[in-house]
Amino acid sequence: MLLIKGGKVLTMNGEIYEKGSVLIEGAKILDVGESVDEASAEEVIDAKGCWVLPGLIDAHCHLGVMEEKVGFEGKDLNEANEPVTPHMRGLDGVNPLDSSFFEARKAGVTVVMTGPGSSNVIGGQFLVMKTAGVCADDMVVLEPAAMKVSFGENPKRTFSGKNKTPITRMGIAALLREALTAASNYSGRKSRALAAGQEFDRDLKLEALLPVLSREIPLKAHVHRADDIMTALRIAREFGLDITLDHCTEGDLVLDKIVESGAAAIVGPILTSKSKVETSRKSYATAGRLSRAGVKTAICTDHPIVQIGQLTMSAAFAVREGMDYMEALKAITINAAEIIGAGSRLGSIEPGKDADIAVFDGDPLQTYTKTVCTIIDGKVVYEKTNK
Repeated sequence: MLLIKGGKVLTMNGEIYEKGSVLIEGAKILDVGESVDEASAEEVIDAKGCWVLPGLIDAHCHLGVMEEKVGFEGKDLNEANEPVTPHMRGLDGVNPLDSSFFEARKAGVTVVMTGPGSSNVIGGQFLVMKTAGVCADDMVVLEPAAMKVSFGENPKRTFSGKNKTPITRMGIAALLREALTAASNYSGRKSRALAAGQEFDRDLKLEALLPVLSREIPLKAHVHRADDIMTALRIAREFGLDITLDHCTEGDLVLDKIVESGAAAIVGPILTSKSKVETSRKSYATAGRLSRAGVKTAICTDHPIVQIGQLTMSAAFAVREGMDYMEALKAITINAAEIIGAGSRLGSIEPGKDADIAVFDGDPLQTYTKTVCTIIDGKVVYEKTNK
């Protein structure tokens, strides 16, 4: 057993232990509190003076799919010759040996939701995975975890020079509706054929959309502008789908509509310039405004747009501009876990949950704080050196 002893433990489930300990057995958390059974511990990490949190979670990035410092050979982000590619699986594009996985562990990030980019109307399937390992299959938490769809400038820009739809926002919405309708019709044909014992030819594009229609996974919608947010919510409502609003740059302009919809928001990347027209209202204050209105909010880096090691700084800037401190921590732990569909396993320090822990030498939202060690599935995967 592994014991993390004597640190300030922020469980992210409402409990804070100023001199707390976490007991880990195998890959799971066994106990947490001011007093745990230390006798069975075989290895002890002295966390005196440190902050102990659940491993951090980046709810939207492209880690391993768009590799660091590699160029074309490592850029597997968008299959951009066709606007509708739901059968693309992020898992098939992840390189777990991308150097950015080490940077994630160094920053205390133990879990990411990663997958295709935003060039296509439907880009493909995202997955949730741990940040330590050499085989992506062994690192998977959820797969598929969401279906990436994109609104606004990116699909327009991608296909405007290819003489094919979409070149307008109307075209984007029409293609998405067309694909969802085709998948619904396909589902009916498949059910009838199977019930009658008939042969049925599978269509991988439409098969990939079936978990969306059955609400097993949500649409993961790339949306910046308020009008794009509303189009995404409109389509989700028409088809009875779950949806997350990723980026959500102008979400504060339609707060009441987002609250009414019940959709969660994944805000970011925060630490970038306003490089596109649709990000002209980007603000560090947006995450806090959404959170205060009652929207379940996560904060993301969109790595490599913002380096994954800056996840805590992204949350810190949100706090500086008015977000509640604990809500900012939740935005990169328990809220993020629940939004990506893994709240039963991740995001808080509780018995039975995965033993993913980040130990910091101070307040993680301070610029000078460093990660002391990162633990994934009960194993130390990063340790700070004195160099």
